[in-house]
Amino acid sequence: GRGHAAAVQILALPLVAIILILFVVATVWHMKLGIQIVLEDYVHSEKIKLAAIIANNFFAAAVAFASLYALLKMSSGV
Repeated sequence: GRGHAAAVQILALPLVAIILILFVVATVWHMKLGIQIVLEDYVHSEKIKLAAIIANNFFAAAVAFASLYALLKMSSGV
């Protein structure tokens, strides 16, 4: 029930910011590996499988960068 200012104040604590950054990295890595296993198991065409795995890697990187950018921006107080 807190507002944006309270979230920025909490994220200004270095320990909280580090824990959240580690959580984001672990979650995105878990997402990437889970989707990759599904693609490897259920996509039978090698070309489509390779394209899907590459797309999965780019998507995971985009999600990680966007999340980390938001966390770092909020933790810096901007």
